[in-house]
Amino acid sequence: MQATARKRIWNLGLLIGLLSLIIASCGSNTATPTSAPSSTSLDLSNWTSIEQAANGQTVNWYMWGGSDSINRFVDEFYGKALKERYNITLNRVPVADTVDVVNQLLSEKEAGKTSGAVDLIWINGENFASLKQAKLLRGDWGQSLPNSQYVNWNNPAVNLDFGEPVESLESPWSSAQFQLIYDSAKLQASDLPRSYAALKEYACANPGKVSYIAPGPGAFQGTRFVKQALFEISGGAEQWLGAFNQQLWDQWSPKLWEYFNDLEGCLWREGSTYPKTENELHSLFANGEVDFSITQAIAGAGSLIKENLVPASARAFVFDDNMIGDFNYVAIPSTAPNPAAALVLANLILDPQLQAAQILPENGFGLGYGIDPTKVSDPALAAKLASAAQQLGDPATPASDLAKSLRSDIAAEYQSLIEQGWDANVLRK
Repeated sequence: MQATARKRIWNLGLLIGLLSLIIASCGSNTATPTSAPSSTSLDLSNWTSIEQAANGQTVNWYMWGGSDSINRFVDEFYGKALKERYNITLNRVPVADTVDVVNQLLSEKEAGKTSGAVDLIWINGENFASLKQAKLLRGDWGQSLPNSQYVNWNNPAVNLDFGEPVESLESPWSSAQFQLIYDSAKLQASDLPRSYAALKEYACANPGKVSYIAPGPGAFQGTRFVKQALFEISGGAEQWLGAFNQQLWDQWSPKLWEYFNDLEGCLWREGSTYPKTENELHSLFANGEVDFSITQAIAGAGSLIKENLVPASARAFVFDDNMIGDFNYVAIPSTAPNPAAALVLANLILDPQLQAAQILPENGFGLGYGIDPTKVSDPALAAKLASAAQQLGDPATPASDLAKSLRSDIAAEYQSLIEQGWDANVLRK
């Protein structure tokens, strides 16, 4: 959930032409460059040699630090396993925003440094595209990890990061997918809308009982809600994959605004105002003012129930198609001082046992698998993954429904067009 952290604030323009910047202090966790074998000396075809090179190293993992539960999971699960299995020390370096790390790497490049401070980054989206464009990422390693065998690299939601080809420059960590939440004490599963067309029918048959988060910078959930409608209205998500297509946008955006303008009069407060955050929508839902909220978590409504944000009878569901999911990744800078340790950590993240642990809300992470459980042939490991999924219980969307509806996110250029277009053509119209 990078950017809840997933709550991404894309600002590529701030990066262009950047010559220097002030790097936020990270307190006692701030990493300092250390000497290490050259990244070019590492032989990825000989994994034993990678583990030997990493022995005794410290891996500096720069990651968004805004979630105490995620920080604790990283320290307790990865930190412990790294030390016990490989004699590697994990130095988790918290940052307020991943763009800070991007800026740091750009600054180091401007200074001519060949060995920096960052070994591994939790990253995705435009931050990844920025570093890829600047040629600041180690290449040709993501699909060479031993545990990469468990990743479904044929899935566009995996091999495209917000429309940008991953090209083995990153490796997945976890996943999330857009879902809706309803109250099973008030609605039957058979009565739920399963498309945007059906949602409009539901909203107009039940005036005031539907709302959604206003799209805009810092409210990616609202932008994603509108983007999914664009997929349905235009006949499918596949045509939107790949490079930005202005002609395609010009063709379908008027239909998109028409849909939301038609929907507006049936919404909560007749669309005169919209929730600005996920928690605002949860509050409306918990108070019974609207019939649906949203989540990105693989646990569905489970974590929200635990936090008393929604009723215990809340359940998650998806439409039959066009529900955007994406992956969180880790990437290794080309200037990583400890690349062997970074590779070992990236491989460890894909360990099926740790993947099983990460989806359980009680472990504090609660995001979806970065691997494809069907690719795990070992019976014991496959059983562990299946058991973890079963423990999510009734509040979670069935895994088969998630898989059926999953679609990749698309090029970052559409993000601002949707946010600005919705503001001009729906909110202010």
